[in-house]
Amino acid sequence: MSEQLSKRIFAELESLVLIDPHTHINPHSAASTTLADIMGYHYYTELAHSAGLAKELIEEPGIGPKEKVGRLVTQLGDLDNTIQVSWLLDICSEFFGFQDEAITASNWEKLYDTAAEKMAQPDWEQQVLKQSGLEKVFLTNDFDDPLEGFDTKLYIPCLRTDDLVFHLAKSETRERLAKAAQVDIGCASTLKEAIGKLFAHFTSRGARACAISLPPDFSPAPVSANEVDSVVRSLYAGNELSCGEARTVSQFVFWTLAEFCAEHQLPFDLMIGVNRRVYEAGVYQGQDLYDKRTSLIQYKELFNAFPNVTFPVSVLTSTSNQELVSYSWIFPNVVINGHWWYSNTPAFITFDCKSRLEAVPKTKQIGYYSDMYKLEFALPKFRMYRRVLASVLASDFVISRNWSEQRAIELGKLVLRGNVETIFGC
Repeated sequence: MSEQLSKRIFAELESLVLIDPHTHINPHSAASTTLADIMGYHYYTELAHSAGLAKELIEEPGIGPKEKVGRLVTQLGDLDNTIQVSWLLDICSEFFGFQDEAITASNWEKLYDTAAEKMAQPDWEQQVLKQSGLEKVFLTNDFDDPLEGFDTKLYIPCLRTDDLVFHLAKSETRERLAKAAQVDIGCASTLKEAIGKLFAHFTSRGARACAISLPPDFSPAPVSANEVDSVVRSLYAGNELSCGEARTVSQFVFWTLAEFCAEHQLPFDLMIGVNRRVYEAGVYQGQDLYDKRTSLIQYKELFNAFPNVTFPVSVLTSTSNQELVSYSWIFPNVVINGHWWYSNTPAFITFDCKSRLEAVPKTKQIGYYSDMYKLEFALPKFRMYRRVLASVLASDFVISRNWSEQRAIELGKLVLRGNVETIFGC
């Protein structure tokens, strides 16, 4: 009974057309052109490297796409237990008609050629969007992105701000900011003016969010322009900052971003707890790991200071998830957002999804985002989440709490789509 109920709920959720609220899609090249675009996703390269494939073979300069796929295929047998390989098989089955149970040395070349032929079709991007049931896709745009040459009603701009907060000491970042904002920056007030120009540009092009990935040791704090002015002047004079000075500049820029989010009524996506370059010899994008020292108590001053800014928060561990549940339980402006990165497997999603649905107001939960780099990944990733969500709704709501099946489905649709519309205003 439970299995059949779960399947019925899943079928209803699977038919829902979605808005994906966080991706890394390049709107100028949204869909894949070869199977290497799909298998080059960091999940496959880092898992293959972890299982024994040398980094030099994965990232050899000048390697062709077909050769790269062939090398990665040699390691797939060791990875076929992973959920990530199930995504790959889902993609190949749904989009390329692949029928075998595994990608092997004997069948990968035919699959590669079939995929290349399909991807060469002029409407491939539209095919993928339609088959995946995607209506809108949020982007992750560099702060100096001109936001031109693509449909901003389909691909929704989002101002990504990591470089501004953590890399302003780099001359390249400062030059990019001055050029993008068309402001001659040399002090705290002109730095703030330049950031304001970015917000004006992004919102004029339909941006619906500001976003940042935050390390475990960062604590937001209010820093006024007067307090930081001498440090900013020193920075723009070309002087090297001390660790304390760099932290003060980061806090000033971050607080300024929150102020402009309040002014422009933009949600501020916070992705909290990732430590960069832990495994320094890892493949590209396969070096970063979570850090359990993270606590949301570091953000209490921020959440209290900006009650009118919505903060969709992503965390990387189930221990952090319990803390996030409690913060979203208490703070009206803290919203639970997706199942991020190392928590994006069914076992962790199930545990975290259950705790969220039974404790946090249903209107404050963004169930899932794909975090994808290519459009083809929306289908298997959202399907994975919808299976988990359907199972939780069946067991914990219909069976355990005597909800009607339709009521459970409506809850599922709310966290999958409805809340994305209301929270981001799209």
